Amino acid sequence: MLRIGLAMLQGARHEHIEALMHASLEVGLEIEIVELRKAVQIDSNISALILPGGESTAMRKASQSESLLGGIFDWMDKYPNRPVLGTCAGAILLSNPGEERKPYISAKISRNAWGRQRQSFEAPLDVLLDTPKSIATEELELQRDHFNHKPLKMSHEAASTNQEFYPGVFIRAPRFLPESVNCTTAVTLEDEIVGILDGVKLALTFHPELTLDRRFHRWLIVSAKKNYS
Repeated sequence: MLRIGLAMLQGARHEHIEALMHASLEVGLEIEIVELRKAVQIDSNISALILPGGESTAMRKASQSESLLGGIFDWMDKYPNRPVLGTCAGAILLSNPGEERKPYISAKISRNAWGRQRQSFEAPLDVLLDTPKSIATEELELQRDHFNHKPLKMSHEAASTNQEFYPGVFIRAPRFLPESVNCTTAVTLEDEIVGILDGVKLALTFHPELTLDRRFHRWLIVSAKKNYS
């Protein structure tokens, strides 16, 4: 069974869990989701990892007591061929891990570059990344977790009006500096790069967990299957 680690620092963590559960069904691969809160939980049995959104400075501070981010980066250094999905603030951490570590993606990123919370928006995106198709014939029921939290049930104007596009959700989103991108463009918003792939590190400046389109979570699971060793 594939074990997918999720950094429980900030952001829509429960929505990432729900997206992974659905994506697992959609690709026909069984997974275990490991909620990472301490560095000691990160070991060789983690097949892939998600760095969720939030606020990158707060995430760094929140991780200090249990050295979570340090443990995640150590795992990434030790297993460079295992896939990582970084969304919004997670993409910032991949670009700028700090602690004198080298970046994990070949692109620089600017925090909150679209503006503040009130400048958050939704827009149709063009996905260039080859992602696995869903083979599922049924949907999972949204389940409450052990904290009695039920993930948001989303619907999107961008999805309903532009079926060929991906419904991108941008919340205090960062932006890649285009002249700095030296890897594969994965997602665009018109002429702007909003998602990149560097090896098996996928960095997105938007929130895929806040949509009903789980192609990026399917990519993570299938990539974990291919690269786990």
